[in-house]
Amino acid sequence: MTNTATTFDKFFRNSEGEIVIAQPPNLPLILWFSATLLQLILTTGKINTTLDAIAFGSLFTWAWLEIFEGVNYFRRTLGFCVLVAAIASRIW
Repeated sequence: MTNTATTFDKFFRNSEGEIVIAQPPNLPLILWFSATLLQLILTTGKINTTLDAIAFGSLFTWAWLEIFEGVNYFRRTLGFCVLVAAIASRIW
């Protein structure tokens, strides 16, 4: 029996051998979600603009952290996709 990791293992398992797809939200995700919900209530003015900046910054931070500190390749890929989508949403 060999100890060779399969592509599935490398992509979805963390360093302890557990499959990790989702994790409890961390502070940047909680902040993004809260700011996004508040934007639905406060739809105009400087407060909305500030909430938009907070939401974008929080999502950007979360994605950046996942890219460089994600527990597996799936989480790192997810972070990269979210980062690209967040930036693309600002461009278009």
